[in-house]
Amino acid sequence: MTDRKELPKLIPPHGGYQDLQSYRMAEIVYDATVVFCNRFINIRSRTHDQMVQAARSGKQNIAEGSMASGTSKKFELKLVGVARASLEELLLDFQDYLRQHGLSLWTKDHPKAHEVRKLCYQKNRSYMTYKTYLEASPPEIAANAMVCLIHQANYLLDRQLRSLEKDFLKEGGFTERLYHARSRSRRKK
Repeated sequence: MTDRKELPKLIPPHGGYQDLQSYRMAEIVYDATVVFCNRFINIRSRTHDQMVQAARSGKQNIAEGSMASGTSKKFELKLVGVARASLEELLLDFQDYLRQHGLSLWTKDHPKAHEVRKLCYQKNRSYMTYKTYLEASPPEIAANAMVCLIHQANYLLDRQLRSLEKDFLKEGGFTERLYHARSRSRRKK
């Protein structure tokens, strides 16, 4: 009987997306987008549906990529990239909303932008952390708050992608692990 410690771990731990900061931020963006769209965009509008779907795609692709990571780092990288692209699309939608409604887009140095950005340091932040900016504010403040939140989510996703790339280059993917494990097994026989 072979000692289990000698066997290589072919499928590493995976999942745990609920603990990823990128996922948590994407979930806040999704919840906040639904609220914003329900307040300010006609529910029958294609724009309403597309914005909600882009926000959902950001969140869901992080989760799916995390779950697939045990057997495909390539697929994880692809899905996290899709999440990042979906949130970029959503960012453009909010910037378009501001421009098309004659509303100002905050610069990164705007005092309100600083207020919103500082909230990311709160422990256990959730949609409720940002609720007043989204439910009790006029569209200009709500849309700009969303722009800030999406920038933060995109920053986290960019960092996650760089980390995934490094890990892939260092450790390889599932197919490489299978090949090496099979080669070691053959050499032992």
